[in-house]
Amino acid sequence: MRKSDKLLADLKLLHPKLIDLSLGRIERLLKKLGDPHENLPPVIHIAGTNGKGSTTAFLKAMLSAAGLRVHVYTSPHLVRFHERIELAGPDCVSRPIGEDQLVDVLTRTQAVNDGDDITQFEITTAAAFLAFAETPADVLLLEVGLGGRLDATNVVKRPALTIITPVSMDHAEKLGSTIAKIAGEKAGILKPGVTCIVSRQEDEALDVIRQTAARVGAHLVVCGEDFDAFEQNGRLVVQTETHVLDLPLPALIGRHQIVNAGTAVAAALQLDELRQNEAAIERGLLTAKWPARMQRLDAGPLPELLGRSSELWLDGGHNPSAGSALAQTLADLEDRAPKPVYLVCGMMGLKDAAGFLSPFRGLVRHLVAIPIPGAHEAPYAPEALADVAARAELSAETAPDVESALKRIEMLDASAKRVLICGSLYLAGHVLARQEGVEAQGN
Repeated sequence: MRKSDKLLADLKLLHPKLIDLSLGRIERLLKKLGDPHENLPPVIHIAGTNGKGSTTAFLKAMLSAAGLRVHVYTSPHLVRFHERIELAGPDCVSRPIGEDQLVDVLTRTQAVNDGDDITQFEITTAAAFLAFAETPADVLLLEVGLGGRLDATNVVKRPALTIITPVSMDHAEKLGSTIAKIAGEKAGILKPGVTCIVSRQEDEALDVIRQTAARVGAHLVVCGEDFDAFEQNGRLVVQTETHVLDLPLPALIGRHQIVNAGTAVAAALQLDELRQNEAAIERGLLTAKWPARMQRLDAGPLPELLGRSSELWLDGGHNPSAGSALAQTLADLEDRAPKPVYLVCGMMGLKDAAGFLSPFRGLVRHLVAIPIPGAHEAPYAPEALADVAARAELSAETAPDVESALKRIEMLDASAKRVLICGSLYLAGHVLARQEGVEAQGN
């Protein structure tokens, strides 16, 4: 076991029995650490339900292409915890924090916390701030963990820029049961005098974001009003009041990535380092990588379980909006190169499985439901998930693991086909770990 594994397991034991939904715990810990969150490079704070990670990936690639050193904070991780804390190198390449440095900042943070109640996300965010403050960089892309208003990342009082990607239903048990309530939590990252790039939103979400901006004195740059992004003649066109950019289509596939890429470009145009550097913006669009977002698995043990002409794809989307986006992407692929479509699906038990699966009706030939190994909370039992799929009018069965599911699909259909593994980031992490021949580190 890596030393960081043991430290992270110990930190989980500090979880408070009752969570008071405030920033008090992390603020107290940061004060003991010397307030590293006040010594960060300029911060771009990113919230939203869908598209946070992709927008972050585009911006990271653009900033790196412009010769800037970029720190990145994201969650959850897929295979290793180290992925959450990417540190800028002097060569302008961002890399996951090394084991020794991770152990160092976790050990110091644990010692200063001295056994006080705190969530693992709060204490590891404090440790990340230590690493970010102590490693030179030009910018920090800081992704919200959950919500925004009371998220541990929201201790940063004066970011350089904020971004809200599309808001939709997810984590309703924690953030609220309506789009408006969830949008209110996301809008909690707005700060006085700080510009916020607002991606395409449902009207009720945008109304709440506007109200919050008016109350705190934040300036909004809104998709559909102040900027727009669309595909035209195989290119990405981004229009603002002052710019019209004719750009290559983004490396990440799917119509929803047009919106995410456009949001990243609109953010880039707010930054002095990128405003006049269209070449860096183009390179960023073409080189951005974000694992488990319609990621094609071309080689490795899992693709080998399918016939040579078959395609295996992986996506961690898990809410109704993600289901709609994935179904649209599969439909677009079908238009270009028709193949029978199959799903391998595992989901966490609190997710809206019916809402996620319904968009695939009429598109998917068969679904195989599987468990999620090592899930940090109760996942759907495969039988229960298959029942949900059947009620959504999808042919479905179960299998004990991803390998068995792929073998079953190959047995059902030996022709060239398109298989998507989906439904959970935790499942996606497990799949990538199997591909790499390692054990996924728990979330």
